[in-house]
Amino acid sequence: MRAKKVCLVTPGHLASNPRIVKEADALHEAGYEVRVVYGHTTPGVASLDETVIARAPWMVERVNLPIRPFYLARRVYQEFARSAFAWGLSSVRWAASGHSIITPALARAAMAQPADLFIGHYLASLPAIYDAARLNNAKMGFDAEDDHLDELERNPANRSEFDIRRRIEAQFISKCEHLTAASPRIAQAYKERYGVEMMTVLNVFPREHALQAGSFSTGKDKDALSVYWFSQTIGPGRGLEPIILAMAKLRRRVRLFIRGSDHLGYSVRLRELAAESGVADLLSFLPSAWPEEMVRLAAAYDVGLASELNSPPNRAKCLSNKIFTYLLAGVPVLLSDTPAQRDLAAELGNAASLVDLDSQDQIVKALDAWAGDPDKLMRDKAHAKLLGDTKFNWDIEKSKILRSVSRLL
Repeated sequence: MRAKKVCLVTPGHLASNPRIVKEADALHEAGYEVRVVYGHTTPGVASLDETVIARAPWMVERVNLPIRPFYLARRVYQEFARSAFAWGLSSVRWAASGHSIITPALARAAMAQPADLFIGHYLASLPAIYDAARLNNAKMGFDAEDDHLDELERNPANRSEFDIRRRIEAQFISKCEHLTAASPRIAQAYKERYGVEMMTVLNVFPREHALQAGSFSTGKDKDALSVYWFSQTIGPGRGLEPIILAMAKLRRRVRLFIRGSDHLGYSVRLRELAAESGVADLLSFLPSAWPEEMVRLAAAYDVGLASELNSPPNRAKCLSNKIFTYLLAGVPVLLSDTPAQRDLAAELGNAASLVDLDSQDQIVKALDAWAGDPDKLMRDKAHAKLLGDTKFNWDIEKSKILRSVSRLL
């Protein structure tokens, strides 16, 4: 019997989406023939993609943006499509053309080879996998890493894009027989909107990324509690400013380490804020690193920071990979009080502390509790490590995807 074929489609880079890489690995290990179609939109990321591809045991097809003259023509057509949709031509094809210029190329690449199941990531992939599935008489799936409608603030400027996204979702989501979401609240949002059941698959990582239990560090500076935050990009809207402001009020020394690309230059603003608060010497910036390195790197610090905001509304529903990176590294988490993180905090117990970012007193109390009690810190580290090893890891979570796909195919 031939191996069943699964095609994963994303408009973004592989290096920017460890979730699709883990999914492809899991399906390949389970015996499926896997092909990944991905978009190449940022030249500077190509070398990072190549590193992922070099070790990938599955097939890969890169989709490029058009060369400049054709790119400009596509942009013009995209704006025309957006205008047509706004004028009342509500065809999903107008919506798809208005949403992303890369969708047609994704569709051609996905249709180029047959598969039994096409799984899309991000909205630009949905029209593409629909065309490919229809051509091959195959099944469709979709992974909602975010609530894509609620990525937008509700304001007049976003009305057109909101309507376009809603049209795409309404047309294609209900046609998918395999549906996953990155948090329970994202799954609930899609259920309320379209009546579909999405299985929650958390943004966790393989146990092999972790250090051995008991090998975690007490931090980078024995005279100060080390607090760690990472992301692809350092920028506004990340909840870092309230932490810096609170550092000035702490009874104990706390150092904040921030890792990520600074191509926006936002570190200048954070340094200025730290200087104004008298904690300039306690703020450090670190370069970006590979996703596979994040657990190991996080283990060198005392506390991990998951400072999500409640705006735009999607952020209030997300459970970011930061949280699960810290747990697997054996690092307790300072969680901002969003609905999704509040839900999770109840499961984490002493491995997390939940704070309102608008309350400096709450931030100070939580950090001082760890900084002033080394025994508590080590107990909470051990509890975080236990949760990462036994519950919040990809070795466990991937079984949900495999069961769903197995039922379909």
